[in-house]
Amino acid sequence: MKGEVLGDGVGLVLHADDNVATALQDLEAQDPIDGDTTAVESVPFGHKVALEPIADGDEVVKYGEVIGRASGSIAPGEWVHTHNCESTRGRGDLAEEGVAES
Repeated sequence: MKGEVLGDGVGLVLHADDNVATALQDLEAQDPIDGDTTAVESVPFGHKVALEPIADGDEVVKYGEVIGRASGSIAPGEWVHTHNCESTRGRGDLAEEGVAES
């Protein structure tokens, strides 16, 4: 699924392991993303949208790499950004917990 375009060109999945897609256009609530998944809120062009449920503390994966972890539960179709995803990059405190550093 490397570089798969979703729906009518609304999103891009960069790697088969990704649990988020990049919005290729501004999305509004109820816009179809892929299959049964629809946007549940506005997602700006170029931002991430969840493709599957991501539990609080679970890894957010883009490019096939961990880019952060959920700071709250994220539903499919939700905008994934700084309000619900924390970066793990450069977080020495997380290394002690055994969390993958991106």
